[in-house]
Amino acid sequence: MRAGGQTRDSLQDLTEKLVTYGRKLGADEVEVTLQEGREFSVDVRLGEIENLTDAGSRHVTVKIIQDKRTALTTSSDLDLTTLHSLIKNAVQRAALGSPDEYAGLPAADEDSIDPQTLELFDPAIAGLDSETKISLARETEKIALADKRITNSHGAGFATNEIRTILANSLGISRSFSETYCSLGVGLQAGETDELVEGYWGCAKRHVSQLDPPEAIARRAIARTVRQLGPRKIKTQVAPVVFEPEMTAWLMGFLFSCVSGVAVYNRATFLMDKLGERVAHPDMHVHDNGLLPRGLGSSPFDADGVPCRETPVLENGILANYLCNTYAARKLGLPSTGNASGSGVGPSNFYLQAGTASPEEMVRSLDRGMVLVRVLGHGLNPITGDISRGAFGLWVEKGEIAYPVSEITISGNLGTLLKNVIQVGDDLEFRSAVCGPSLLVEGLTIAGI
Repeated sequence: MRAGGQTRDSLQDLTEKLVTYGRKLGADEVEVTLQEGREFSVDVRLGEIENLTDAGSRHVTVKIIQDKRTALTTSSDLDLTTLHSLIKNAVQRAALGSPDEYAGLPAADEDSIDPQTLELFDPAIAGLDSETKISLARETEKIALADKRITNSHGAGFATNEIRTILANSLGISRSFSETYCSLGVGLQAGETDELVEGYWGCAKRHVSQLDPPEAIARRAIARTVRQLGPRKIKTQVAPVVFEPEMTAWLMGFLFSCVSGVAVYNRATFLMDKLGERVAHPDMHVHDNGLLPRGLGSSPFDADGVPCRETPVLENGILANYLCNTYAARKLGLPSTGNASGSGVGPSNFYLQAGTASPEEMVRSLDRGMVLVRVLGHGLNPITGDISRGAFGLWVEKGEIAYPVSEITISGNLGTLLKNVIQVGDDLEFRSAVCGPSLLVEGLTIAGI
């Protein structure tokens, strides 16, 4: 990748020069992050291109800290004169801010992760031409629409990203890594006008050779859509629920928001002051691991420049750690877990460890219950742990799926749900940065008619 004719070495040199310049102007601490990338995305519907993006981007962010006062400045213009002017303004603005005793760069860390060991960059992605990318989306949709049960398409999409991140700071840290992503997916509709159902399936990987082929994605999307045809309404009741892996993923996303150090120091999570306590079933083991090779959330270092790591969050149901960036860690008197992101604290690969039960075993164990396949709306409260979301599912009678259900709402509490786990599935796939296997939980309220 090139940016404005500058090679990778000159970009790293630029970040280090900007750090030196900030210190020269009197800043106590300086951090410079530079990203350059190339993005391609195409959306195809009914065989026609609806949206296409093929663009390069670059931007630099400079953090100035002076007397515990912080100022940020960003620019997509890498002209040195422009950047010097922005840094001068940032130093002046920092002097006008309010001091924060927790502001500051992380402690110098000599440890570092070799990006090559994480296998985050695939040169084959840069070698894909636009026609190949477009044809993959078109082929996926074409295969799906060939099924007579599918009545419409929400469209198919293919996307790639190539990103290089460089971080340097006044502690002498200068690190960089390159990464790639690619994804392919399709959304479908089935049924008549007054009984439409919809479904989606997609695949995202770091390396294009690992991406599922159009046939596999289309077939999975078809199956997930048509299984919802002819839904019935059910009476309001309390019943056990099997969370499919995609549903466990959103549940893990909710859990992450409750173990984020930002939520903890803001007293905005029901899990505050719970470290070392049993908060879930003993079979619940949740980890945040930024070092999984080819993981969609993997990285050699976080947005603060802290090396990423593996952090246990739940061990045998006991809350082992909160996840922190440098700032949250200081406020809580805890070590950083390498989870700094541009928005504060973010997950790396945050997942529920696989158990031993197959999804089929879970369904066969139910005399009466539901498989949760899709949710919509909001209704998650990290302060209380309460859950209330519109849902779609498959009703189970005597160990077999009987019929699809719709127009329902599931409700419960995350704290109660984590303790009421019956079985953890063996079907964990790292399909996203936040994920988990199937999960069988007892006693959720299903509101119907």
